Amino acid sequence: VQLQASGGGLVQTGGSLRLSCAASGRIFSINDMGWYRQAPGKQRELVATITGGGGTNYADSVKGRFTISRDNAENTVYLGMNSLKPEDTAVYFCNAHINRRALDYWGRGTLVTVSS
Repeated sequence: VQLQASGGGLVQTGGSLRLSCAASGRIFSINDMGWYRQAPGKQRELVATITGGGGTNYADSVKGRFTISRDNAENTVYLGMNSLKPEDTAVYFCNAHINRRALDYWGRGTLVTVSS
């Protein structure tokens, strides 16, 4: 099982990006999926999560600006990011609880850079 994230890049303050993360391999079930980020010199932090039923949770810092969604048929989770700020600059990692494994799967990360 692998998670492949894409969609990062360089954007100006106030701009938008959409991240995607597709799970592939021998998959029987996917429960929670989510996005985390790690800025230079900082610890990895939760950005948003979504349950198999579509329930969502967001970090306070991104509420109202970011939207997490998923396509269960495609085993894909998305993160729509609007009104981006320089403090959103980070490597964004996707995460998923797949096949009821004790440890979650992680993608490699995609870099988002927001210029001021």
